[in-house]
Amino acid sequence: MEKAIKCCMCESKLDKNTVGLNKKFHGRKLTKHFCMSCLSVHLDISLEDLLAKIEDFKRQGCALFEREA
Repeated sequence: MEKAIKCCMCESKLDKNTVGLNKKFHGRKLTKHFCMSCLSVHLDISLEDLLAKIEDFKRQGCALFEREA
């Protein structure tokens, strides 16, 4: 069983899409992850823009993100 990944700031549990977004912005070998809210503040990007980026990466077929059935 895989260990749950938590936000390095607020310690909330992260879903696959949030982990994928962290890897896209900070590289696949990162050791600190951010939840969507903390990532938004860290990168100075709106939450809506981050959600749009996830959808863009899904459309591109990136394996780091969950695809809807």
